[in-house]
Amino acid sequence: MSEFENSEWKKEQSAQEFIENADFYILERRRLIKIMKSLYKYFLMDKIKERPLKTLDLGCGDGILTYELLGMDENLRGTLIDGSAEMLKNAKERLKSYPQIEYIQETFQELVRSDLNNKFNLVVSSLAIHHLSMDQKESLFRFIYNHIEKKGFFLNIDTIKAPSNDLEEWYLMLWKEWINEKEDKEKFMYIPNQYRNNPDNHPDTLKSQLNSLESIGFKNVDCYYKYGVFAIYGGTKIN
Repeated sequence: MSEFENSEWKKEQSAQEFIENADFYILERRRLIKIMKSLYKYFLMDKIKERPLKTLDLGCGDGILTYELLGMDENLRGTLIDGSAEMLKNAKERLKSYPQIEYIQETFQELVRSDLNNKFNLVVSSLAIHHLSMDQKESLFRFIYNHIEKKGFFLNIDTIKAPSNDLEEWYLMLWKEWINEKEDKEKFMYIPNQYRNNPDNHPDTLKSQLNSLESIGFKNVDCYYKYGVFAIYGGTKIN
Protein backbone atom coordinates (compact mmCIF):
# COMPACT_ATOMS: atom_id res chain seq x y z
CA MET A 1 0.00 0.00 0.00
CA SER A 2 1.36 3.43 -0.93
CA GLU A 3 1.92 6.21 1.60
CA PHE A 4 -0.89 8.16 -0.02
CA GLU A 5 -3.34 5.38 0.86
CA ASN A 6 -2.57 6.00 4.54
CA SER A 7 -2.79 9.79 4.39
CA GLU A 8 -5.58 12.22 5.16
CA TRP A 9 -5.84 13.08 1.46
CA LYS A 10 -7.28 9.66 0.69
CA LYS A 11 -10.37 10.67 2.69
CA GLU A 12 -13.15 12.38 0.75
CA GLN A 13 -13.98 14.69 3.67
CA SER A 14 -10.40 15.97 3.98
CA ALA A 15 -10.16 16.66 0.25
CA GLN A 16 -13.46 18.52 0.19
CA GLU A 17 -12.61 20.57 3.27
CA PHE A 18 -9.36 21.72 1.69
CA ILE A 19 -11.08 22.68 -1.58
CA GLU A 20 -13.70 24.75 0.23
CA ASN A 21 -11.23 26.61 2.47
CA ALA A 22 -7.99 26.81 0.46
CA ASP A 23 -8.03 30.61 0.24
CA PHE A 24 -8.05 30.74 4.04
CA TYR A 25 -5.48 27.98 4.56
CA ILE A 26 -2.85 29.13 2.07
CA LEU A 27 -1.12 32.39 2.84
CA GLU A 28 -1.49 34.84 -0.06
CA ARG A 29 -2.87 32.11 -2.34
CA ARG A 30 -4.15 34.52 -4.99
CA ARG A 31 -0.76 36.26 -5.17
CA LEU A 32 0.98 32.89 -5.58
CA ILE A 33 -1.30 32.05 -8.51
CA LYS A 34 -0.72 35.50 -10.03
CA ILE A 35 3.04 34.93 -9.99
CA MET A 36 2.60 31.55 -11.69
CA LYS A 37 0.53 33.19 -14.44
CA SER A 38 3.16 35.90 -14.91
CA LEU A 39 5.89 33.28 -15.40
CA TYR A 40 3.71 31.37 -17.88
CA LYS A 41 3.16 34.47 -19.97
CA TYR A 42 6.72 35.81 -19.84
CA PHE A 43 8.70 32.61 -20.40
CA LEU A 44 6.26 30.47 -22.39
CA MET A 45 3.41 32.32 -24.11
CA ASP A 46 5.60 35.22 -25.23
CA LYS A 47 8.71 33.20 -26.18
CA ILE A 48 7.71 29.76 -27.44
CA LYS A 49 6.13 29.69 -30.90
CA GLU A 50 5.01 26.04 -30.99
CA ARG A 51 1.35 25.56 -30.10
CA PRO A 52 -0.43 24.30 -28.19
CA LEU A 53 1.63 24.65 -25.05
CA LYS A 54 1.47 21.58 -22.83
CA THR A 55 1.24 21.61 -19.04
CA LEU A 56 1.45 18.95 -16.35
CA ASP A 57 -0.32 19.74 -13.05
CA LEU A 58 1.02 17.53 -10.25
CA GLY A 59 -1.26 17.00 -7.26
CA CYS A 60 -3.81 19.08 -9.14
CA GLY A 61 -6.49 19.23 -6.42
CA ASP A 62 -9.60 20.83 -7.86
CA GLY A 63 -7.72 22.02 -10.95
CA ILE A 64 -7.36 25.66 -9.88
CA LEU A 65 -3.87 26.14 -11.40
CA THR A 66 -4.79 24.71 -14.80
CA TYR A 67 -8.06 26.67 -14.71
CA GLU A 68 -6.17 29.93 -14.18
CA LEU A 69 -3.75 29.13 -17.02
CA LEU A 70 -6.63 28.29 -19.35
CA GLY A 71 -8.03 31.76 -18.62
CA MET A 72 -4.90 33.11 -20.32
CA ASP A 73 -4.44 30.43 -22.98
CA GLU A 74 -7.61 28.47 -23.68
CA ASN A 75 -5.83 26.25 -26.20
CA LEU A 76 -3.22 24.80 -23.85
CA ARG A 77 -3.26 21.04 -23.41
CA GLY A 78 -3.18 20.05 -19.77
CA THR A 79 -2.57 16.77 -17.99
CA LEU A 80 -3.76 16.71 -14.38
CA ILE A 81 -2.53 14.11 -11.90
CA ASP A 82 -3.75 13.45 -8.38
CA GLY A 83 -3.92 10.44 -6.12
CA SER A 84 -7.35 11.47 -4.82
CA ALA A 85 -10.45 10.47 -6.76
CA GLU A 86 -12.36 13.23 -4.96
CA MET A 87 -9.86 15.88 -6.07
CA LEU A 88 -10.01 14.71 -9.68
CA LYS A 89 -13.81 14.68 -9.56
CA ASN A 90 -13.77 18.35 -8.56
CA ALA A 91 -11.12 19.18 -11.18
CA LYS A 92 -13.22 17.60 -13.92
CA GLU A 93 -16.21 19.64 -12.83
CA ARG A 94 -14.22 22.89 -12.80
CA LEU A 95 -12.69 22.19 -16.22
CA LYS A 96 -15.67 20.58 -17.93
CA SER A 97 -15.65 23.26 -20.66
CA TYR A 98 -12.17 22.17 -21.81
CA PRO A 99 -12.28 18.78 -23.59
CA GLN A 100 -8.52 18.80 -24.29
CA ILE A 101 -7.68 18.17 -20.62
CA GLU A 102 -6.48 14.71 -19.54
CA TYR A 103 -6.87 13.31 -16.01
CA ILE A 104 -4.77 10.60 -14.37
CA GLN A 105 -5.32 9.17 -10.90
CA GLU A 106 -1.85 8.27 -9.61
CA THR A 107 0.27 8.98 -6.58
CA PHE A 108 3.67 10.57 -7.11
CA GLN A 109 5.28 7.25 -6.16
CA GLU A 110 3.30 5.56 -8.94
CA LEU A 111 3.98 8.36 -11.40
CA VAL A 112 7.78 8.14 -11.22
CA ARG A 113 7.51 4.43 -12.06
CA SER A 114 5.01 4.96 -14.87
CA ASP A 115 5.58 4.87 -18.62
CA LEU A 116 4.32 8.41 -19.23
CA ASN A 117 6.03 9.49 -22.44
CA ASN A 118 4.69 13.01 -22.86
CA LYS A 119 6.87 16.09 -22.54
CA PHE A 120 5.59 19.41 -21.25
CA ASN A 121 6.38 23.11 -21.51
CA LEU A 122 5.38 23.67 -17.90
CA VAL A 123 5.21 21.33 -14.94
CA VAL A 124 3.48 22.97 -12.00
CA SER A 125 2.47 21.84 -8.55
CA SER A 126 0.84 23.44 -5.53
CA LEU A 127 0.92 22.30 -1.91
CA ALA A 128 1.58 18.66 -2.77
CA ILE A 129 5.30 17.89 -3.01
CA HIS A 130 5.95 18.71 0.67
CA HIS A 131 4.23 15.40 1.51
CA LEU A 132 7.25 13.53 0.10
CA SER A 133 10.52 12.70 1.82
CA MET A 134 13.63 14.37 0.39
CA ASP A 135 14.62 11.18 -1.44
CA GLN A 136 11.15 11.02 -2.97
CA LYS A 137 11.30 14.69 -3.89
CA GLU A 138 14.58 14.10 -5.73
CA SER A 139 13.08 11.16 -7.64
CA LEU A 140 10.13 13.33 -8.63
CA PHE A 141 12.38 16.26 -9.62
CA ARG A 142 14.36 13.92 -11.88
CA PHE A 143 11.15 12.58 -13.43
CA ILE A 144 10.01 16.17 -14.04
CA TYR A 145 13.32 17.12 -15.67
CA ASN A 146 13.06 14.15 -18.03
CA HIS A 147 9.53 15.18 -19.02
CA ILE A 148 10.12 18.87 -19.74
CA GLU A 149 10.64 20.25 -23.22
CA LYS A 150 13.63 22.44 -24.03
CA LYS A 151 13.03 25.93 -22.54
CA GLY A 152 10.29 24.47 -20.37
CA PHE A 153 9.79 25.32 -16.71
CA PHE A 154 9.12 23.56 -13.44
CA LEU A 155 7.32 25.72 -10.87
CA ASN A 156 6.42 24.55 -7.38
CA ILE A 157 4.16 26.48 -4.99
CA ASP A 158 4.69 24.81 -1.64
CA THR A 159 5.60 24.96 2.01
CA ILE A 160 9.22 24.69 3.07
CA LYS A 161 11.09 24.00 6.30
CA ALA A 162 12.94 26.89 7.89
CA PRO A 163 16.71 26.43 8.40
CA SER A 164 16.36 27.05 12.17
CA ASN A 165 13.73 26.56 14.88
CA ASP A 166 13.62 30.30 15.62
CA LEU A 167 12.80 31.10 12.00
CA GLU A 168 10.24 28.30 11.88
CA GLU A 169 8.40 29.76 14.87
CA TRP A 170 8.42 33.22 13.33
CA TYR A 171 7.19 31.94 9.97
CA LEU A 172 4.28 30.19 11.67
CA MET A 173 3.54 33.39 13.58
CA LEU A 174 3.45 35.30 10.26
CA TRP A 175 0.90 32.78 9.03
CA LYS A 176 -1.24 33.28 12.13
CA GLU A 177 -1.01 37.07 11.79
CA TRP A 178 -2.22 36.79 8.19
CA ILE A 179 -5.15 34.61 9.22
CA ASN A 180 -5.96 37.08 11.99
CA GLU A 181 -6.67 39.72 9.36
CA LYS A 182 -9.39 37.58 7.74
CA GLU A 183 -13.07 37.21 8.44
CA ASP A 184 -13.96 34.13 10.50
CA LYS A 185 -10.37 34.17 11.76
CA GLU A 186 -11.22 32.09 14.82
CA LYS A 187 -12.40 29.30 12.52
CA PHE A 188 -8.98 28.96 10.85
CA MET A 189 -6.44 29.96 13.53
CA TYR A 190 -5.67 26.31 14.25
CA ILE A 191 -4.33 25.69 10.73
CA PRO A 192 -0.62 26.60 11.25
CA ASN A 193 -0.32 24.30 14.28
CA GLN A 194 -2.18 21.54 12.47
CA TYR A 195 0.24 21.89 9.57
CA ARG A 196 3.25 21.65 11.90
CA ASN A 197 1.92 18.57 13.72
CA ASN A 198 0.55 16.68 10.71
CA PRO A 199 2.61 13.48 10.18
CA ASP A 200 1.73 13.58 6.46
CA ASN A 201 3.84 16.73 6.02
CA HIS A 202 7.56 16.38 5.28
CA PRO A 203 8.78 19.85 4.24
CA ASP A 204 12.47 20.28 3.51
CA THR A 205 14.53 23.44 3.47
CA LEU A 206 14.41 25.66 0.43
CA LYS A 207 18.19 25.38 0.09
CA SER A 208 18.15 21.58 -0.07
CA GLN A 209 15.46 21.58 -2.74
CA LEU A 210 17.15 24.24 -4.87
CA ASN A 211 20.43 22.31 -4.61
CA SER A 212 18.62 19.16 -5.71
CA LEU A 213 17.15 20.87 -8.79
CA GLU A 214 20.57 22.24 -9.77
CA SER A 215 22.27 18.86 -9.33
CA ILE A 216 19.69 17.27 -11.65
CA GLY A 217 20.38 19.85 -14.37
CA PHE A 218 17.80 22.61 -13.99
CA LYS A 219 18.99 26.15 -14.78
CA ASN A 220 17.78 29.54 -13.50
CA VAL A 221 17.00 27.74 -10.25
CA ASP A 222 15.73 30.18 -7.68
CA CYS A 223 13.08 31.07 -5.15
CA TYR A 224 10.74 33.35 -7.07
CA TYR A 225 8.63 34.38 -4.07
CA LYS A 226 8.55 33.61 -0.36
CA TYR A 227 6.35 34.52 2.60
CA GLY A 228 7.14 32.58 5.77
CA VAL A 229 6.81 28.84 5.12
CA PHE A 230 5.21 29.44 1.69
CA ALA A 231 7.48 29.67 -1.33
CA ILE A 232 7.52 29.50 -5.11
CA TYR A 233 10.65 27.91 -6.53
CA GLY A 234 11.72 26.08 -9.63
CA GLY A 235 13.91 26.14 -12.69
CA THR A 236 14.11 25.75 -16.44
CA LYS A 237 15.53 23.14 -18.81
CA ILE A 238 17.92 24.74 -21.27
CA ASN A 239 18.85 21.75 -23.45
